[in-house]
Amino acid sequence: MKYGFWLPIFGGWLRNVEEERMPPTFDYAKKVVQSAEQWGYDTTLIAELYLNDIKGPERDSLEAWSTAAALAAVTDKIEIMTAIRPGFHNPAVTAKMTANIDHISNGRFTLNVVSAWWAEEAKQYGGVFTEHNERYDRTEEFIKVMKSLWTEETFSHKGKFYNIDGTKLEPKPVQRPNPILYAGGESPRGKETIVNHCDAYVMHGGTVKEIEKKIDEMKQRRAIAGKDPFQSFGMAAYIICRDTEEEVQEELERITDVKDVSGYAGYNDFVSKSQLEQQVKLLDYSVSNRGLRPNLIGTPEQIADRIIAFEQVGLDLLLLQFSPQLEEMKRFSTKVMPLVEKKRNLENISV
Repeated sequence: MKYGFWLPIFGGWLRNVEEERMPPTFDYAKKVVQSAEQWGYDTTLIAELYLNDIKGPERDSLEAWSTAAALAAVTDKIEIMTAIRPGFHNPAVTAKMTANIDHISNGRFTLNVVSAWWAEEAKQYGGVFTEHNERYDRTEEFIKVMKSLWTEETFSHKGKFYNIDGTKLEPKPVQRPNPILYAGGESPRGKETIVNHCDAYVMHGGTVKEIEKKIDEMKQRRAIAGKDPFQSFGMAAYIICRDTEEEVQEELERITDVKDVSGYAGYNDFVSKSQLEQQVKLLDYSVSNRGLRPNLIGTPEQIADRIIAFEQVGLDLLLLQFSPQLEEMKRFSTKVMPLVEKKRNLENISV
């Protein structure tokens, strides 16, 4: 299992907790990522939203791409996965920026391709927001342009959404043929795009059975399409790690005490403008990305057992959320990661 975490660019992950002691500043983000490298984390995911989806649209948040470039220059090992939403970007310029950051990081920069869901944000920032299936049409064309520029000496394209003529891109990315393209989607149209154009599949939080079903389906779709197997299957999850079950329940009650606060401003757009496989209740939305659904909450022993259960159905990347970030990331790295390794080794010996 690879351990990743969402970079806290919004000031936290809890929509109903005002102060989480994780300010949305570059200094804090830098401290988190450099600490994570020392603690054994493999990946950080930087969400791309121009409005703060967690604490409210009026609150501070960091811009993803400039943050990614800056972090690439002050880290050595960690993968920097940054979201990209075609409706806000030019694919040729994005391909150039990606190649540049890949060189800054010496081959550690990857993309999470997101087709967008927040209509209000698109209105405020001039993004293109269309019907669901057309968003994926745009995404496919966007990816085609990027991949072609990364691999061809000169590339021209005249399409429905983008036109470029005789474009050269040098230097090419460090990663060949392209930086890994992660993507998540639950609609049939979204899955079609991911199967045919992306390299890895990432999911919102789910139970072991839900994740197993999704992984099996995407493996089958990939094989039918005649594509190589996905490079990775990842899942978002929120961690509550405590020494006793009583402490766990106390923390769970604290973070799911749903209140009428501005952090829920994007809820209606999320559930109405996305095609989701599971119903998302307001309680689920109190933690980002259905993070409580995997049930990675409990004592270190309980969490380790559940992580191994996810491994056994094919999951190989966890994209974790913590609050407060530094304190809980360190706790997880010292109490859970070694325990997972120990249990895995014991199982291998017994087999």
